Amino acid sequence: MDQVPVTFQKRKKPRWQKMSPLSYITLTLVGFISVFPFYWMVIVASNGNEEISKETPTLLIGPRLFEVLGNVFVANEFFGAAMWNTVFVGTIVAAAQVFFSSVAGFAFAKLNFKGRKFLVLFVIGTMMLPSQLGIIPLYMLVAGLGWMNTLTALIVPALVTAFGVFWMRQVIDAQVPNELLEAASIDGAGVFRIYWQIVFPLILQSGFVLGLFSFLAVWNDFLWPLLVLNDPQQFTVQVAVNQLQSAYTIDYALNLGGAFLATAPLLVLFLFVGRKLVSGVMDGAVKG
Repeated sequence: MDQVPVTFQKRKKPRWQKMSPLSYITLTLVGFISVFPFYWMVIVASNGNEEISKETPTLLIGPRLFEVLGNVFVANEFFGAAMWNTVFVGTIVAAAQVFFSSVAGFAFAKLNFKGRKFLVLFVIGTMMLPSQLGIIPLYMLVAGLGWMNTLTALIVPALVTAFGVFWMRQVIDAQVPNELLEAASIDGAGVFRIYWQIVFPLILQSGFVLGLFSFLAVWNDFLWPLLVLNDPQQFTVQVAVNQLQSAYTIDYALNLGGAFLATAPLLVLFLFVGRKLVSGVMDGAVKG
């Protein structure tokens, strides 16, 4: 009996071994350009204002960083409260956007009802309009409801967005098979039970990414909080950083120290969730 020769599949090289030296150089250059502004911010904050006017500035972090960071809380005694306000608003908005956007996305992707296609196009159409167009009517509405100078004015308008609904609609349409939903319906599960026990666990990764994007949007928002908030105890972190500027002179070290405090939490957050963020984006990358 002839013996059948055994063949082994060649082991593929890891993707990083296939990269050319030019790719490494390009990635290093892009990374340096991205990180250097933050590094320069730390240098100025730790050395003082005179560092900006030097012809040959130093590239080493100075000894005054913690002193300047302490001065930020002295110059604006409500800076810590502003950071807490931003975390509070961002957490509520992130959770609300994941829930409401996924519910609406589930309805648009899997439920058949009259006017569904028109409503989907309407939601997409609202994404084409600049957000600045809605500031004046939204300001009038918030003022009429008596929400001025409260965190409610920041939370309620951001509970759901057209981008979040569209994102969740695309994710659910691609990742949730119709056969699974039909089987659950035959077993007697209602619409909300199907969403909560079947759909939501399947899209949890993409929902986490949407929540993180929503939190970052709240953290970086400046214009709307500046318009509706007047009490320093209600300020968000970006408005608090803006309040560090003097009317006549600019203390660059103090301002960049505040900017460092406003940026550092996001960098720490990215260190912990960066890999999950990238994998969630890849899972939600649906081809049209």
